[in-house]
Amino acid sequence: MSKKREQLLAQSERLFDRHGFHAVGLKQVIKESGISLMTMYNHFESKEALVLEILKKREARYLQKLDQFTEKKTGKDFMHALAEAHLSWIRDNGSNGCMFLRAKEEYSLAQAGHSAIVSFADQHKHRLTEFIHDKGFTNQEAVRVMILLEGATAMAEVFDVEEVATEVNGALKALFTN
Repeated sequence: MSKKREQLLAQSERLFDRHGFHAVGLKQVIKESGISLMTMYNHFESKEALVLEILKKREARYLQKLDQFTEKKTGKDFMHALAEAHLSWIRDNGSNGCMFLRAKEEYSLAQAGHSAIVSFADQHKHRLTEFIHDKGFTNQEAVRVMILLEGATAMAEVFDVEEVATEVNGALKALFTN
């Protein structure tokens, strides 16, 4: 990947995460990325293509973190490692909520034709649920853990992430005590 493309993706992700997708225009993206509009269009055919690529890269980084924390873990150990990976992601990336759900919301409300972004955001949540299911948990358990992780993401916007972490661990313990 070219240095300018990397720079564009990193800066755009930071801007979109902080301010939202529709609040940030291409002029701001190119200005803060230090590239020209032509360079942006050489890499992406539209702002929506840029957003979709950012979501794909973000998902890859998130899944890599989950794999790193949960490798060779099973049962309750897997669940606690998964929660710690998620909380580590929040600590590292800030408490701005879920970028995928925000993208879905903003592009669902926008004009038709941005279904690729909405579809990718939906698929992201399904892939995460499948990730848990593939580790030997039922669909019901996977959905429950996803609800817990999504709740942690939302609550970290309001409460201290360490307080949220304590409650997530307590909730996991209660969920899997049988």
